[in-house]
Amino acid sequence: MQNGDRGFKIRLIAVFKNMLRSACSVCTLLASYCLVFSANASADELRLRELLDEALKNSPELLASESRVAASRFRIPQAESLPDPMFMFGYQNEGWSRYTYGDSLMSQWMFSASQMFPFPGKLALKEEMATRDSESLDKSREALRLRLRQRVREIYYDLFLAYKDIDLLQDKSSLLSSIEDAALARYSSGMGSQQEVLMAQTEKYMLLERQEMLKQKIQSLEAMLNTTVGRDVNAPLGRPVEPVYNAYGFSLDDLIKMAYQNSPEIQSKERAVAAADTKVKLAKKEYYPDFTLTGSVMKKAGPFEDMWSLTATVNIPLYYRTKQRQAVFEAEASLSEAKHELQAVKLMLSSSIRDNYSMVRTAEKLMDLYKSGLMPKAGQDFEAAISGYTTGKVEAVAVMTSLKSYIEAEILYWGQFVEREKAIARFEAMAGVMDLGGGEGK
Repeated sequence: MQNGDRGFKIRLIAVFKNMLRSACSVCTLLASYCLVFSANASADELRLRELLDEALKNSPELLASESRVAASRFRIPQAESLPDPMFMFGYQNEGWSRYTYGDSLMSQWMFSASQMFPFPGKLALKEEMATRDSESLDKSREALRLRLRQRVREIYYDLFLAYKDIDLLQDKSSLLSSIEDAALARYSSGMGSQQEVLMAQTEKYMLLERQEMLKQKIQSLEAMLNTTVGRDVNAPLGRPVEPVYNAYGFSLDDLIKMAYQNSPEIQSKERAVAAADTKVKLAKKEYYPDFTLTGSVMKKAGPFEDMWSLTATVNIPLYYRTKQRQAVFEAEASLSEAKHELQAVKLMLSSSIRDNYSMVRTAEKLMDLYKSGLMPKAGQDFEAAISGYTTGKVEAVAVMTSLKSYIEAEILYWGQFVEREKAIARFEAMAGVMDLGGGEGK
């Protein structure tokens, strides 16, 4: 009976080893695929500065904004120009029975030209208002440039992080192989159970699953980056160059001060306030009449002399209570709206800069914590756990837990690195700073 049990046990171990060999072959194949994927992706380096230059050159949204600015500049000379002159010609005949030109005093050809002249100061105000509107659009274009740079940088850093996480998971897959070998050795010697081996295999497959999900995320990020830059969505992209950590020396007060001075969004709203103020002045000018001068010539024939006339026409703002006065009220309300919008933008920018600045400093503290404390400690815990597991002093669950902590510590470090760079990109865009203060890959 004992010999039969022993034979059954040997056959069971043999079958199980064959199953494990098959599983290991699948894992090796998937791991090789991951390595090939990584090697192909890193064939061409993807540099942030080149992407930024390309985005500023090819972005359809930015090109459309530049066209709007160009169109607004063409409106300035139109605003300061006089209305088109009017030319009139006609004929006056006496009676219905025959053409009496030259035979009758009242028969004549008539020609006249007229020009309307707005009240002094109106054209200058219209030109000023068009100029302020154009300047506001130009500053909005600058704000769009900064937001575009911010968007490219954020996607670039997310793409880098996805590649980095794949590298980290691949590096740690060898540690799972060590646990698997130890579990097989313990199982063969009767010190461990089959569950421990299956646990190691399960963790290995879960690691591969995470890598596959990250590769899908890379494809999505590449599509977004291509769209933002102005490329075809399926255009090939290389692997992002690893950013370099640079200490950020600006203080919160410095950034808020720079935002108030340089932010295109604030400057755009300031131009809008100036345009609204000019509109109020123009609306008040509408209380004053415009003048139309008309010169006419009446051409006669025969013994009759030609005639001419010169007239001036003045419009009377008779309905000023329901027209001009209401236009002034409307313009004043628009001015108040523009001022409140300017104040709201300032408050929003200062709040957002403060929030992102806090993210930067928090990320820096966490990175230091991970690098100097958690990562070394997690590595030591894992080494101790795997050593204890080999000798039978530590359970498999403890080894897996320590390995997960070891993997996650480094992943968390790079996650905070990327969050720091993205926060810098955001508040630099809000502060109107074009220089890269973060860790651009060189």
